Amino acid sequence: MPKQEPIKGEPGSLHALVLESLDEDQAQDIVSIELIGKSSIADYMVVASGRSTRQVASMAAKMAERVKKAGYDSPRVEGLPAADWVLVDTGDVVVHLFRPEVRHFYNLERMWGFGDDAPVSKAEA
Repeated sequence: MPKQEPIKGEPGSLHALVLESLDEDQAQDIVSIELIGKSSIADYMVVASGRSTRQVASMAAKMAERVKKAGYDSPRVEGLPAADWVLVDTGDVVVHLFRPEVRHFYNLERMWGFGDDAPVSKAEA
C-alpha cells in the first residue's frame, strides 16, 4: 500500500498541530472538513482511524498532551476507556478518532459533507 501523504494545515495553527499529531501517531484515512461559514461548533472537523482501541486511545491522549503543551486550552476528550469512537474537542478543531468498522457505521464524512461537490480534503496516495 502506498504511503499516504499527510494533509497540511496553515503552519503554526491548531489545525496543523492536530494533523501533525495524527500523522506522527500513524492515523489512517485522515479527512479534514472545513466548517468555517457552515457551522459555529468549530472551524474544522478532522476524522481519522486507528487500527485498534489501544491505538485510538493513545492517539487521543497524545494529541491532548501536544495541544496543551503548545499553549492551547486543554482539550476535552470523550469516549475513553472504550475507545471505539473518541472525540477530542480542541475548540476550533473537533477530532473524531474511530476504529475502522465504527467509522464506517457512522460515516460522519458524508453527514457533514453539506452536499458540496468536494466537501472533504483527503491525503492522496
